[in-house]
Amino acid sequence: MTTATPSSILDQKRYDVIVVGAGFGGMYAVHRFREMGLSVLGVEAGGDVGGVWYWNRYPGARCDLMSLDYSYSFSPEIEQAWTWTEQFAAQPEILAYANFVADRLALRDLYAFNTRVVRADFIKARNLWRLELDQGQVLETTYCVMATGPLSIPKGVPFEGAADFQGEIYLAAKWPQEEVSFAGKRVGLVGTGSTGIQIVPEVAKTAAELVVFQRTPSFTMPMRNVPIDPDYAAEIKRNYAGMRQGARNSAIGGVRPQSTRPFFSVAPAQRLALMEDAWKQGGLAFLGTFADLLTNAEANEQVAEFVRGKISEVVKDPETAEKLKPRGYPIFARRPCLDTGYYEAFNAPHVRLHDCLSDPIDRLSPAGIKTAAGEVELDVLIFATGYDGLTGALLNLEVTGREGLRLRDVWQDGPVSHLGLMVAGFPNFFTVAGPNGPAALANLILLDQQNVDWIVEAIEHMRRHQLTAMEPSPAAQEAWLETIQALAQLTLVSKANTWYTGGNIAGKPRGLSMYTGGYLRYAEACRLAAETYDAFQFQSLAKPAEKRASELAQ
Repeated sequence: MTTATPSSILDQKRYDVIVVGAGFGGMYAVHRFREMGLSVLGVEAGGDVGGVWYWNRYPGARCDLMSLDYSYSFSPEIEQAWTWTEQFAAQPEILAYANFVADRLALRDLYAFNTRVVRADFIKARNLWRLELDQGQVLETTYCVMATGPLSIPKGVPFEGAADFQGEIYLAAKWPQEEVSFAGKRVGLVGTGSTGIQIVPEVAKTAAELVVFQRTPSFTMPMRNVPIDPDYAAEIKRNYAGMRQGARNSAIGGVRPQSTRPFFSVAPAQRLALMEDAWKQGGLAFLGTFADLLTNAEANEQVAEFVRGKISEVVKDPETAEKLKPRGYPIFARRPCLDTGYYEAFNAPHVRLHDCLSDPIDRLSPAGIKTAAGEVELDVLIFATGYDGLTGALLNLEVTGREGLRLRDVWQDGPVSHLGLMVAGFPNFFTVAGPNGPAALANLILLDQQNVDWIVEAIEHMRRHQLTAMEPSPAAQEAWLETIQALAQLTLVSKANTWYTGGNIAGKPRGLSMYTGGYLRYAEACRLAAETYDAFQFQSLAKPAEKRASELAQ
């Protein structure tokens, strides 16, 4: 579906706020700024709202967070009006929810769809941002809010020869809106992260042959999705307030159970029983079973070996089972995956695993994929090769701050910001779920809301005190980066070569740039920062020189 942009929406050239992105963060931002009485415009590359769920229509696409968490909590009215049908919602239902919220809040008239921002420049003399759009329009805004999401720029086809292939090529992250048929076709799937793991069982249902090209196997656990019956839905709606409060007070920003129990605090037989129970429960129960799985390497390895054993129990061919077993990195250091029938699919005679570690892909050919050992002939190729995560969307356009400072230069060795919300040298430039926040390690919709609420409060502070611009001090930014780096040393998340650490993009700086101290501690750090704004520098109408917020406290 593509929504027509009102013909006059880009006629207005000056706005108080421009929000880039129509995912859940961008939609909420547009809603909040309009509530403030500001003139606001949303700019979205897609044809409608939904963000990543507008694009991700691949077979089996489903959220691996429970619907209770992956939904807005700011509006009791929306909570009561919308009813989820499954514990883990599929893409069509999530997109329907985004459309429902957009209709309920009348957001679409504030958006320019099918439109990209290609450049953003801070004009120091006027304390505003100048944005260039892909169709040539130029807009101005006081506040620029980037709600582009941590996963919105796909890697695409990472091999030569794509133009030579004579069959069909599909990107999981840019799936066509029309239905794709695999019936009777030889299909090759490249990539076995969360997306590939969801695709395999669905494509295997109809394809004549499915070859799964795997470089690094992922740990995946059974989702065990269940429908939400009417009685349970009614219970949820009666108890939303308490569940949302529990989520806000948790390390993950969600309602998934978490334990304070260290792995070795219980006897081996009890540990095994707990892991068996977690496997039967499904979902991310494992992550909440023991408290130290991402800090204790020995405990982590024992849990990893338990999961490897489950792979052997499911996959009948011992050689295939061994190739599917992840080794060389800690379990949960890569994004935890949930599946429905992934390992079972490899028991089908027409599904085959191709190990790219022993026989790597060389290039695409007219007939299929050429590897070091030969050629695999295929009719369809699906690339589930992931995203340029965290920084990709922000560096996909040219952003220039004060004195011609380029964001790509500031971030050439990795992203730096304060709280993942603002960057020194880029006044009034805000990032929602930015790369130095908890991003992928927290409930993203709750994080979106928390970030947007903080930005709203910051703008309200400026307007109350007749301040025209704000940015973090370099010292505060450096201190936050030191905090991130210190926390990263305490977690096994930094030990895997993933998009978390930039390991999936050639030439990208390596390192864990996300805040790993948990959602609750992060939200508290943001709250404390907004008490005095001592970590920020401001431009004042009354006093042109920059001044500390503490001078305005009286």
